[in-house]
Amino acid sequence: MEMKMKILFLFFFFFFFFLFFTPIQGVGNCSCSKNQSEGGRGAAQALKLKAVAVAAILSSGAAGVVIPMAGRSVQALRAESEAFFAVKAFAAGVILATGLVHILPAAFDALTSPCVPRSPWRAFPFAGFVAMASAAMTLMLDSFATGYYRRAHFSKARPLDDDNDDDGDGRGGVDEEGRGAHAGHVHVHTHATHGHAHGAAETAGADEEASAAERIRHRIVSQVLELGIVVHSVIIGVSLGASQRPSTIRPLVGALSFHQFFEGIGLGGCIVQAKFRARATVIMATFFSLTAPIGILLGIAISSSYDRTSATALIVEGLFNSASAGILIYMALVDLLAADFMNPRVQTNVRLQLGTHFALLLGGGLMSLLAKWA
Repeated sequence: MEMKMKILFLFFFFFFFFLFFTPIQGVGNCSCSKNQSEGGRGAAQALKLKAVAVAAILSSGAAGVVIPMAGRSVQALRAESEAFFAVKAFAAGVILATGLVHILPAAFDALTSPCVPRSPWRAFPFAGFVAMASAAMTLMLDSFATGYYRRAHFSKARPLDDDNDDDGDGRGGVDEEGRGAHAGHVHVHTHATHGHAHGAAETAGADEEASAAERIRHRIVSQVLELGIVVHSVIIGVSLGASQRPSTIRPLVGALSFHQFFEGIGLGGCIVQAKFRARATVIMATFFSLTAPIGILLGIAISSSYDRTSATALIVEGLFNSASAGILIYMALVDLLAADFMNPRVQTNVRLQLGTHFALLLGGGLMSLLAKWA
């Protein structure tokens, strides 16, 4: 089921991308030239810095995504604790700032660059349009996937209700041989016991259905969120790996390490709430941790032929960044913040409400600050 959802989302995502990639025109005479490296010595130093970046970003991303998972063994950081609400609010602030402060402005810069053909790219605000469409598509996919999983889960066969055991004459299934005064006594006693058992069964069934629906919701949120983060992580990894200037790479190493660490905390918190099996949890955490380093290695491999200022590179980067920004903004506002901030547990606890608000501002502020370097 989970794999089918991922395949479906990837299909829509790439269909959406190629739909807008089709009208790319020839570049013509563009005055933008390929970035020059700082000589042979600079290229060697840049390669060393890239190796450091791979190790630093890999370890920081892994640490970020593992912290919420390891927190399950700490009472204060369990999913049902108040502290976890603050952690999720902090992570949602990080994800919101990532979409609005880091990714979306980069998409606008790429798609309005003078190296990009004016028609159609600079004649229309494609970055905002694609982000809007991406958020709307995420909403629709979120709705369809949630409905599909709920129908699949709740349509499974269940045991027949105890009322069906009655044979129609009110004897509650009592054997016909148990008649007379003694049989009447048994009938009354059984009926009363049946009433209590039936009420308890209904309550347990309702709780089980609510828990299953919540788990389904968290699983969809974590999978869609990971996809949005992964797309951006690959792009920033390729950009860093393709750069040949040590002066550009050096500040990015620290900034992107913190970037991946904070995003990992947000994703890890969602994975914890989804209550995946151990294997699926490990796969998702590993996949997130490896995407940015793989992007860096890919950037190193294509650095000799990759020109970040070419029209094709700018259009691809701008469209992917726009789509990623739309996904992350939607997930942060709708699936993370709205769900928790409107939770009765938060609404009825002033201290918890203030704590989550402060955590949101702190996460968004720190992530926005990183935009100065990354």
